[in-house]
Amino acid sequence: MSTVSLEADFEPGTTALALPGISPGVYGPQDFAAVADMVRKEAGIVLPPGKAMLVYSRLAPLVRVSGLGTFSAYLAAIAQDDGARRKAVNALTTNHTFFYREEHHFTHFATVVRPRLAAQLAQGGAVRLWSAGCSSGEEVWSLVMTLLGPDKREGRMLAKRDLRVLASDIADHALDRAAAASYEAKGLDAVPEDLRAAWTRPSGTDLTIAPELRDLVQFRRLNLHGEWPMRRRFAVIFCRNVMIYFDQPTKERLVARFAEQIEPGGFLYIGHSERVSGPAEALFESVGPTIYRRRPQ
Repeated sequence: MSTVSLEADFEPGTTALALPGISPGVYGPQDFAAVADMVRKEAGIVLPPGKAMLVYSRLAPLVRVSGLGTFSAYLAAIAQDDGARRKAVNALTTNHTFFYREEHHFTHFATVVRPRLAAQLAQGGAVRLWSAGCSSGEEVWSLVMTLLGPDKREGRMLAKRDLRVLASDIADHALDRAAAASYEAKGLDAVPEDLRAAWTRPSGTDLTIAPELRDLVQFRRLNLHGEWPMRRRFAVIFCRNVMIYFDQPTKERLVARFAEQIEPGGFLYIGHSERVSGPAEALFESVGPTIYRRRPQ
């Protein structure tokens, strides 16, 4: 996910509209406040006043399709409609990522974590990985390619073991894109050539992720702010550039929940501008830039 810069927006505490060309009767500060309250309760996402234009641009198409004419009428309607509210939350999420983003994470995973996981699998153990906030899939496919490695024979042997990967996001459209597993070839330029050759297939001007990888990954809609159904702990959790959208108490609760879900000695990878904080910080040790190891119990 990414942030968006805005040049025209509501000022905190104002009642006048500061968005040129938009009627206050259609969308005003009170509507933005209602949207911000809704998305915070639904998904833990914080929308500061500087996001007023973003909210308008994302939700205006849904307001038009609803035929209700104004944001206030639309918001009143979706308050009683779980499906419509889910579409609104989907529209308000920002899904921006790319292959091998923050390359140092994958270098660490390949050199430090992968050998341990490969040995664990070879000995008949189970390995579970989680890409939390997977967006359109580039992160999870980068992770699985790195895990299976450039040797196709070895990678296929690992894939036949007790290995599963969960990829979750709150946005349905992002999950659909991720599960399709097909991307413009130039989007994979950052992926090491040997991994790209081993685990992708040409499809016109696109590259499609190989079936061996696709069989390992389960895509699920999951609200990090809600209930988690997982029964097993994870050896590795990637949750990058997600916490930047949460307030501090929500970040701290999320870190504590991750600590519960990671095996002792397992790893948590977060975004370059994010930090592990709060009471659960004591359960982690920093082992690299935005890389944390769960302390053994």
